[in-house]
Amino acid sequence: MNVREKIARRAEKEIKSGYYVNLGIGMPTLVANFIAANKEVVLHSENGLLGIGPFPEESEVDADLINAGKETVTAISGAAYFDSAESFAMIRGGHVDIAILGGMEVSETGDLANWVIPGKMIKGMGGAMDLVHGARKIIVIMEHTNKKGEAKILKKCSLPLTGQRVVDRIITDRAVIDVTETGLKLVEVAKGYTIEDIIVSTEPHLLIDERVIIDSYE
Repeated sequence: MNVREKIARRAEKEIKSGYYVNLGIGMPTLVANFIAANKEVVLHSENGLLGIGPFPEESEVDADLINAGKETVTAISGAAYFDSAESFAMIRGGHVDIAILGGMEVSETGDLANWVIPGKMIKGMGGAMDLVHGARKIIVIMEHTNKKGEAKILKKCSLPLTGQRVVDRIITDRAVIDVTETGLKLVEVAKGYTIEDIIVSTEPHLLIDERVIIDSYE
């Protein structure tokens, strides 16, 4: 299992049966592959699909059936199709229980930067700016550090923001961290890491107590 799958598997645990869930472009779409069989979950996509299934096997690929990231997907029984305007009305109307989004940077106050790196070409900002304000809970999943080994959880984001004070929980390959009114709280530590490892790879101060779960996931 690679790092992205590890993070996606842990993120799936945040989803409860009966939830309507939006999975952001990139790593979050992997979560669809790990939805537990005993959960009734409806996945929502900004381009107009309610009821996304796992990624298709080669024999199941339908080039016309895609998610917001233009990846081919499957649809569960009872799935519904509609235009993107209606899809965004669902988001803005508060009908999405959880949005699981990727992140480039998250600040200690829950600011999120995930839509652009200045100077690099992008296809568009996507639906993240609506999701961070419309979904009831925002979970950001990402690797704990960048390719240079630098922290991605920062005191203050350096990239253009997607939203201010919008993130509820951060899940990385190393830890689960909650954004609280008093600061970032370490909740879980992934197998193979220590509390000290998380402290040194996270820029802001972390609130830590004896209830931190060690070796929580792998």
